[in-house]
Amino acid sequence: MQTPTRPASPTKSDLSGKSAASVVQTSRLLSAVVVVASLGYFVDIYDLILFSIVRVKSLAELGIVDKVAVKTQGEYLLSMQMGGMLLGGILWGILGDKKGRLSVLFGSILMYSLANLANAYVHTLDQYAWLRLVAGVGLAGELGAGITLVSESLPKERRGLGTMIVATVGVSGAMLGYWVGSRLGWRTAYLVGGGLGLALLVLRVSVFESGMFQKTKESTVARGNFLALFTNAALLGRYVRCLLIGVPLWFVVGILITFSPEFADALGVRVPAGEAPVTAGLAVFWCYFGLVFGDFFSGGLSQLLKSRNRALQIFLVFCTLLVGFYLFGLRGATPAFFYVVCFVLGISVGFWALFVTVAAEQFGTNLRATVATTAPNFARGAVVGLVPAFRWAEAHLGGRITGAAALGGLTLVVAFWAVSTLPESFGKDLDYSEPT
Repeated sequence: MQTPTRPASPTKSDLSGKSAASVVQTSRLLSAVVVVASLGYFVDIYDLILFSIVRVKSLAELGIVDKVAVKTQGEYLLSMQMGGMLLGGILWGILGDKKGRLSVLFGSILMYSLANLANAYVHTLDQYAWLRLVAGVGLAGELGAGITLVSESLPKERRGLGTMIVATVGVSGAMLGYWVGSRLGWRTAYLVGGGLGLALLVLRVSVFESGMFQKTKESTVARGNFLALFTNAALLGRYVRCLLIGVPLWFVVGILITFSPEFADALGVRVPAGEAPVTAGLAVFWCYFGLVFGDFFSGGLSQLLKSRNRALQIFLVFCTLLVGFYLFGLRGATPAFFYVVCFVLGISVGFWALFVTVAAEQFGTNLRATVATTAPNFARGAVVGLVPAFRWAEAHLGGRITGAAALGGLTLVVAFWAVSTLPESFGKDLDYSEPT
């Protein structure tokens, strides 16, 4: 049962010495909070997908050139990164509710920036793997903390627009990652990512803590109790359904797009004279280009319909149609048309920030950062389970295409059920605490 409290009214002490003018800025859509969260997510996405873009080139320079070895070692490194995000999601989520949203926002940026810089100097596969693990831990905190801070800082009628801006700006980091990775080399690409993250830290002085969190901090309510999500049936039910909503996106990005060259081979994509075969880097670029539009449209649609759930349902149906076309409608296509489908597929899964917003809106202030940070990272970390599940389905269900169709269909059906059974959160007052 939720325990409502009065809406937060930040005082001078609440804002750690910030002026009254700072409070006024929180009602503006393009406030410092939204700008910093957007740029933080931009660098986050840059690093998150950079490995997918430079996977083949970086492994080749480390002496791994055999096609099978590139695939298996690439899966290993991806699993290390996603495993780090699972650990980081719990760590940063708890810290976000115990210590504050700002400490997580900038602490996570610092960690993944330093890991990026170190990635530029790896010379063995083991070094690469452990640094991807550290980077994964760092990458786990920024989005959840940013979405939580934006959701608690903007008026309830406009917070969906704020998180839409965060996502739209953020996912465009993938395109910069592709451009840098393909033109300046993989080591330089990691250096650029690290430098961008460190540069972003100077903006910390322009952002202040959430008034809702400050009031909760001064109360006696328990904060950041991760285990409470598993000991209370109502909380657990909401939490699990939030997690399931995000899994289809990572099926698409982590399976269909990351391994797009292998799918192109299985689909018999023909390469006309003068064209290059399908590459994972370009597939990622076009998919994330689509995500920019998808996050904008899904956030805008939720505002237009005044419903998070209906917007998510529409996008899940759209995604189902596009996954089906990708797997069964591309036989004999050219690489150019393959990339067009990757772009539209990206639009169809462009509900990432909307998913994180829903997760944040489903829980009280004392657990909000924990949920908003762990939910996207557990969804991202689902790749750790999706990859072996896909390999099993590929081996037992008639091949790569049918195996992917079975696994993707399952994730989409379950996600649609999860959305349909969650309480609507559009316009919900977020100033309350959960019983723990």
